[in-house]
Amino acid sequence: MTYAEISAALPTSAVTEIKGLPFKHLASGKVREIFDLGDALLLTATDRLSAFDVILPDGIPGKGAILTQMSNWWFAQTHHLLPGHLLPDQAGEFARRGITDRDLQLRSMVVRKLQPLTIECVVRGYLVGSGWSSYQKTGDVCGIKLPAGLRQADRLPEPIFTPTTKAPKGQHDEPINDAQGSAAVGAALYAKVKATSLALYQLGHDRARKAGMILADTKFEFGTDAAGNLILIDEVLTPDSSRYWPADSYAPGMSPPSYDKQFVRDHLLAIKWDQKPPAPRLPAEVISRTRDKYLAALKNLLA
Repeated sequence: MTYAEISAALPTSAVTEIKGLPFKHLASGKVREIFDLGDALLLTATDRLSAFDVILPDGIPGKGAILTQMSNWWFAQTHHLLPGHLLPDQAGEFARRGITDRDLQLRSMVVRKLQPLTIECVVRGYLVGSGWSSYQKTGDVCGIKLPAGLRQADRLPEPIFTPTTKAPKGQHDEPINDAQGSAAVGAALYAKVKATSLALYQLGHDRARKAGMILADTKFEFGTDAAGNLILIDEVLTPDSSRYWPADSYAPGMSPPSYDKQFVRDHLLAIKWDQKPPAPRLPAEVISRTRDKYLAALKNLLA
């Protein structure tokens, strides 16, 4: 789909719940709902927004569709590096299963049933966020020693792989090292996951740069099929799983503006919310500007 087609079809109010589907509901995430289709799964992205691990009372209209369509685009771009979990004919899958609502189609994926790995795969290409905080204290990021004298948002000499645990809902993921990752999923599979994550990040960084954006860091998730083959799952290189910056305003020494929910985090910090439920309502301007950031990232890639 083109950017114009996607943007024209987005709802004007946030869809924070998915109701009335004739499929067995399996699980709810912060953003996604998962349904059992028998021979496959239906992953549906709502417009819910979380900050500081708390789901906010206000969603961002169309966010779920934007994330899904961006993931679909990236699954197509990265297929030569690693197959994704999308079944090949999404339109046909929707029709076969009676999923006719256009908004539901835009925010949904019909995917293979796979066994998710028990680690999350983070790749960092720039020194920012928790990595910058760690570097200031210890000179390393997740146990990886970095050169002295780096500034906030500096590009790293080479991208680094910093996996984490996959914590239960309501808990925080914890960084792990290569030995712990190998113990969790097996040495051979871990080596492949690490190499693939770094290759996917490099491809994403290069494609984003052509679209006028910098991919600072990102998180990938993987699963395996019955034969043990590695498959790319969940969402891919979206503003919810990645940190994108506008290339034309990038400057080391500061935290650059980003195409994600950092605008919401900044607002919540400014009003001194204690980061505990219940979260405060968001002003209309914050919702609108956050939506614009998600849309801008999508437009840059698809234009």
